[in-house]
Amino acid sequence: MNYFTKEEKIRFQHIDYAGIVFYPRFLEMLNALVEDWFEEALDRPFHLMHETNGIPTVDLKVQFKSPARLGETITKHLWVKELRNSSMLCGFKFENAQQKTVLEGEVTLVNVKIAHDRNSISSEAFNETMKLKIQPFLQ
Repeated sequence: MNYFTKEEKIRFQHIDYAGIVFYPRFLEMLNALVEDWFEEALDRPFHLMHETNGIPTVDLKVQFKSPARLGETITKHLWVKELRNSSMLCGFKFENAQQKTVLEGEVTLVNVKIAHDRNSISSEAFNETMKLKIQPFLQ
């Protein structure tokens, strides 16, 4: 599989009183992974994209498989399961150093156009250039 992959060290800011990652932090890590993928692999950084467009999450399914602890490094993987006209279904998996799955799931992202007055958004088809950049991550 052709994954977009990043590592992340579990820091104090990520954990709860039990010393394991508090589940909302995993969702922030997933969002960071998507943002990094758009910037590093798709050449569409959020700081430029969000002038006229967005890529909101409209559906998210997550299964938490095992805890991640302070000081550990996890490897985050992202790939595309389905590329649609204006959306894509992505798979993701976070693994620990022993390659044990910490969490996995699916996220649906929609390409949207944002009105100049910022009062309305509507889905917009991916252009051909973007589809070509996404294609290598399609499984």
